[in-house]
Amino acid sequence: MKRETKLGLLHPGAMGVSVGRALQSAGHTVIWLPEGRSAATRARADTAGFSTAADLTELVAGTAGIVSVCPPDAALAQARQVKAAGFSGIYLDANAVAPATARELQMLLGDGFVDGGIIGPPANQAGSTRLYLSGERSGEVARWFAGSLLQAHVIEGPAGCASALKMCYAAYTKGSSALLLAIRALAQAEGVEDTLLGEWEISQQALIKRSEGAARGSAPKAWRFVGEMEEIAASFADQGLPDGFHLAAAEVYRRLNDFKDRENLSIEEVLAALR
Repeated sequence: MKRETKLGLLHPGAMGVSVGRALQSAGHTVIWLPEGRSAATRARADTAGFSTAADLTELVAGTAGIVSVCPPDAALAQARQVKAAGFSGIYLDANAVAPATARELQMLLGDGFVDGGIIGPPANQAGSTRLYLSGERSGEVARWFAGSLLQAHVIEGPAGCASALKMCYAAYTKGSSALLLAIRALAQAEGVEDTLLGEWEISQQALIKRSEGAARGSAPKAWRFVGEMEEIAASFADQGLPDGFHLAAAEVYRRLNDFKDRENLSIEEVLAALR
């Protein structure tokens, strides 16, 4: 029989709420902090049936573990707040951060820190989403998700390995989407977009759909991707590799910030914003 664990979730965005539901389906109680969160976040958490804490002190006192799912540029600040509130349990950072950031988190949080990287969409169906884990207590965190829709995989190696994998994966997926959008914006600006699409139809048919898909799928989430691209750039720079690819991708996504959570975007709208 599984032992129920009370786990804190910071915070139930589109991805985070699916992580919380996975923990619930594995038999655990999920507690979150409504203070300062948006109406959309509150609605997601209420629908999922998460328990609430009045403040961060109450949250950390009542949970054996905390799962952090937030924009990468907020990961360190959030961990510092949790540490200052007296938390000493297992802390899973499942954010898209550079390996160096993960190692800084470990120095802050100690042996209870587990490094995580999520690959795939929100875990709403079986087989779609993986949570890679590294660090001394990764096995314990993997067991939190046993039998759930979120597949947990332990990577051999210290904290930082799971984040490194996430950085490498997203460097291509989100980085190439930004590149495609920038290419189409350039072609449009130079008056050769129709000719480019005609050539792609002959020699690179997949790029037409991919660029249109990037406009629909990436632009509404671009506000979250800016920090992720900057973390990827830092990962490359830390190893003496060129970081300019992803600094440029960060700028592409920064120019799309105003499309936050918009639906049914056309590529024309997105290209206009880039230009």
